Amino acid sequence: MRFLIILLLLAGCAQNPVTGSADFVMMSENQEIAIGRQNDEQIKKQYQVYGSKPLQDYVNSVGQRIARQSHRPNLQYHFTVLDTPDINAFALPGGYVYITRGILAYLNSEAELAAVLGHEIGHVTARHGVRQQSAAQAANIGVTIASLFVPQINTIGGNNLTNLVGGALLSGYGREHELEADKLGAEYLSRTAYDPQAIITVIGVLKNQELQDAELAKQEGREPRRYHGVFASHPDNDTRLKQAVAESDKLASTEHYTGRREFLSAIEGLVFNDNKEQGIVRYNTFYHGELGMSVHFPPDWQVHNLPTSLFAISPQGEAQLQLKLDVSPQGTPLDYAHKLAGSQAKIKALDINGLPAALFERPDAIGGVIYLNKQAFILQAKAKPGSDLSSHRDEINGTIRSFHALSNEERPLLKPLSLHIITARTGDTFANLSKNSPLGQSADSYLRLINASFPAGEPQAGQLIKLVR
Repeated sequence: MRFLIILLLLAGCAQNPVTGSADFVMMSENQEIAIGRQNDEQIKKQYQVYGSKPLQDYVNSVGQRIARQSHRPNLQYHFTVLDTPDINAFALPGGYVYITRGILAYLNSEAELAAVLGHEIGHVTARHGVRQQSAAQAANIGVTIASLFVPQINTIGGNNLTNLVGGALLSGYGREHELEADKLGAEYLSRTAYDPQAIITVIGVLKNQELQDAELAKQEGREPRRYHGVFASHPDNDTRLKQAVAESDKLASTEHYTGRREFLSAIEGLVFNDNKEQGIVRYNTFYHGELGMSVHFPPDWQVHNLPTSLFAISPQGEAQLQLKLDVSPQGTPLDYAHKLAGSQAKIKALDINGLPAALFERPDAIGGVIYLNKQAFILQAKAKPGSDLSSHRDEINGTIRSFHALSNEERPLLKPLSLHIITARTGDTFANLSKNSPLGQSADSYLRLINASFPAGEPQAGQLIKLVR
């Protein structure tokens, strides 16, 4: 058995392109590329590719410039901007790198874009994905072989033991890989005349975004949305990270290329938050062209349009109102409400803006069912444990009764929000610039965040800044 395991381990050794030392991997470079290609197809089924060719070309040009200076310059790299407001960037084995339009909105220079792409290229060059998969495969092989010789390994106690061993084998593939990817990214930035310190700058920007989202997450009872990489796992004053960046800084040229104006020009018109395919929120009214509907939420509630759900949170976070869709409802709205709310609920049928509907109320839920185009739209509110939902009854019922088929006059509102670059004038403040903003109550904070001025910075006369319109 020991001899067999040694043979398997030896068969999986390959030279690491970055360190030159032997790594345990269980696939060739051609297999790595094939895996990346296959998963690239799945990624593009799950996320749409952002429709701006000039922006795609710009991001690709920056990425290719860095990749040529990497430890694996002969790989064919692919850089893709995904059409999602998620704040993320990630890489697949074999040279497939993705960045979302969501994270682009928070960057402020080409050097910062290069920092994010360089970090992801570092994951590819160090074969982190391949090494993770190989380690997982090795753990499974070890368990399979061991179970042939030691049947007790399949018992509960045995499984706990193998899970512990497998966990120990894989436990190093988090923080260490992220640090290595960032160190490599800094090195690649220095080779291409970008400032390696841009990595630290990006961390600060994304940490600020994370802080704001954490406040919203408390109200919504969900986990905060965080960038997956080193920007999430390390503070911007992390000693080892600063040390890694400083080492690359010694290799950098005396003049760094920032490319702020070039980057801001490239993202002019970038869609911000929702795209029209996902529905649009304007001043707490939600419009959806494909579904042909609109609904207005209370003006002081926070509305959140996520890829999988639409919901609004009351000012103190004690109540949540969610919109759901059933494409194949059975029976009438009254029948549907009875099934949904139960026989103990107060239920009544009615007409809402010319649409068949039903309202229901229980001590722990208030809602309505509206039929439009043979589909059921369900608006249901619930309260946090210990909170009184009845205090919001009028607001909730007002939202339900606001539901209506989208009018021709409303269709022009389906245009998504987008970024526009202006030059700040003397006396401009983010508070003044955010007046009447379609971003609503959080507009001031959003402008500071996307312009790297959070929490209390103000624009300087002559400075290029982003607005959302």
